[in-house]
Amino acid sequence: MNEAQWIDSAVRLDVWISTHAATPHAIGIDTEFVRESTFYPRLALVQLAVAGEIALLDPLAFDARALREWLDSAHGRCLMHSAGEDVEALRTLLPNGPPRLFDTQVAAAFAGLGAGIGYQRVVSGLLGVELPKDATRSDWTRRPLSAAQHAYAVQDVAHLEALHTQLTARLQARGYMAWFEEDCLRLSRRAGERLDEQPQRALRAAADWPIERIARLRALLLWREDAARRYDVPRNWLLRDEHCLDLALDPPADAATLDARIRGQRALRHTPRAELWACLQQPPDAAFVADTLRPDELLRDARKRAFDAMRACVDAESARLDLPAGLLCPRRALERYIASRHWPAELEGWRREALEARLAPLLA
Repeated sequence: MNEAQWIDSAVRLDVWISTHAATPHAIGIDTEFVRESTFYPRLALVQLAVAGEIALLDPLAFDARALREWLDSAHGRCLMHSAGEDVEALRTLLPNGPPRLFDTQVAAAFAGLGAGIGYQRVVSGLLGVELPKDATRSDWTRRPLSAAQHAYAVQDVAHLEALHTQLTARLQARGYMAWFEEDCLRLSRRAGERLDEQPQRALRAAADWPIERIARLRALLLWREDAARRYDVPRNWLLRDEHCLDLALDPPADAATLDARIRGQRALRHTPRAELWACLQQPPDAAFVADTLRPDELLRDARKRAFDAMRACVDAESARLDLPAGLLCPRRALERYIASRHWPAELEGWRREALEARLAPLLA
């Protein structure tokens, strides 16, 4: 494998693209990003691998829009491992997601290697190559990259084509290529976009509250999520979970009291603070309260029995298909199905065909 090329200008990117203009079989892609002070990841490096040639693209140095045009026009697969966060980091370059995505982590699950398997482990298991993992927490915005960063970045795309070859053969032998491609298309299109409409369910401390207070907590958490996205700041820079619990349980009587109770929140200034006060002033309406779930909703009465029966059904079907249960049907999807009584969006497609007829009769 040749030494990686450093691309820090549109001219150099054009030269790289023209060198690989012939239809590639596969294009390995990885990213490095930072998100310590933002909601969305800040793209700091893009690694590319084509036919044994590797390039490290510096998106901080120039507008790399030509990359999108090239990937859209090329007919090869975009090979990535655990692409969710990378797709999100690439959103400014690839707003529609990587075309013809082949996620090697998803492929490994369909290939019978296990769910959520890491890149280091799959490379070791399939290729017999042991990879170092000593630059993961580096500051990827600093230039120049250190030798360790450079080596780490190269390794993260160097083996994707070999993995693609082996995993493709396994998927075809097991008959799961169509299901896998459907999952990759969904992943490419929706990474980072899904919003949890019942975020209060993660805060067990509110399980025994009156439902009206839980609804207020839900409204606060939904506001925080929306504001974090709009202002591009970490959620806890606006409100920490303990603030949300405190304000929902005991709303402040006036703006001065609110200010005292949220002092020190670095992103909660001016407009966001006024939005928060308005949110606290507006009690949830009856429909919102009725739609709100308790944090332990599925641990109660018939819903718990329905969940246990569905989980057993999913486990049996996953054993029959030789697929991880979490790949076939995530726990949270079952919970949403039982709570809403509507088939969850994440279980559409092949999962609906495989499961709905079995699960629907168990709905309490």
